[in-house]
Amino acid sequence: MTETLPTYPMSRAQDRPFDPPPPLREAESVSRVRIWNGETPWLVTGYETQRSVLADQRFSADALKPGFPHQSASSAQRRRDSRPFIVLDDPEHARLRKMLTRNFMIKRIDALRPRVQQIADELIDALLAGPKPADLVRAFALPVPSLVICELLGVPYADHEFFQACSRKLISRESSVDETLAASDELRSYLKDLVAVKQQAPTEDMLGSLVAGQLAAGELTVDEVVDMGVLMLIAGHETTANMIGLGTLALLRHPDQLAALRDTPDPALIANAVEELLRYLTIVHSGRRRVATEDVEVGGQLVRAGEGIILANDAGNRDAGAFPDPDRLDIRRQARHHVAFGYGVHQCLGQPLARMELQVVYGTLYRRIPALRLAVPFEEVEFKHDMIVYGVHALPVTW
Repeated sequence: MTETLPTYPMSRAQDRPFDPPPPLREAESVSRVRIWNGETPWLVTGYETQRSVLADQRFSADALKPGFPHQSASSAQRRRDSRPFIVLDDPEHARLRKMLTRNFMIKRIDALRPRVQQIADELIDALLAGPKPADLVRAFALPVPSLVICELLGVPYADHEFFQACSRKLISRESSVDETLAASDELRSYLKDLVAVKQQAPTEDMLGSLVAGQLAAGELTVDEVVDMGVLMLIAGHETTANMIGLGTLALLRHPDQLAALRDTPDPALIANAVEELLRYLTIVHSGRRRVATEDVEVGGQLVRAGEGIILANDAGNRDAGAFPDPDRLDIRRQARHHVAFGYGVHQCLGQPLARMELQVVYGTLYRRIPALRLAVPFEEVEFKHDMIVYGVHALPVTW
């Protein structure tokens, strides 16, 4: 029976790179799939069923529990050495997450908006003054969130090439176990040294606050601070950078939507566009992973204790029951209820920061460079099919 199961993750159609893979769209709301190690976890594609599972604490995010459906051999091995709070369950998950929550409160994020606007404008100035064509990923999409998360964390931006290289190896589906562990060790060693510096010379950034507060009080170990730093550093630049690059390409392919966004003075429409692009693209395209801790019925199927379950959020965000005409990009759509950031207690902690950065970028880039266009045929753009976070490797543009 299992020999006929589809393999997950599935391949996208070459002519529809913004859409989830056709076999994923055609799958039942709850069905079995085969993953890299031969295990056959459940795959959930329906929007409401995904939200139900993500809100149900009978499904564990603990990556060390038997039956957890790891993304790869590298991922499985890495989780034995590194335990960020996103792969822990409450109460430990809640305890660690709470230590960072205040950094992402709406009021604090809003106070950062002028600085993010300044960063975006300075990078656009440099882009306009430089040669054409230019790679928008290297010149703009990657530096914006990298600069922001470095300032928030207290990581020197001068080291960005190092941590970006480590990050690429950690989120690549093609990295070997040895390559992944080496990149993880390098990044952890770098951050451990940075923590030691901050212990000697306190700083007011996020890492500095953890060092002077929870680490000094014995509420965190050095390894736990490092785990938090690795998570924030990678998630803080990879996801937003890919949304900038891929979102720009999607808009260039939908000129009516690009024109509406470029010409609007309405911040509410810009915010709407961010939510719709998050829904439409869903760059975390390898599924959110859980394992059942007891027998639970999910969408009419009995998921037994110890069985893995994968929530395909890219399919959920194209569910017609939640989003009418889901394959249409419509920046006026009310899409904030999407699951691009997950759902439940483990939903993305940094989503207020990501939203604000994208609002600044989408509200600035196309207004300041109204003639922005691809510098190569669309067919030559290389998509990140090989990465856990989807996007484009480069985006050659001119104006």
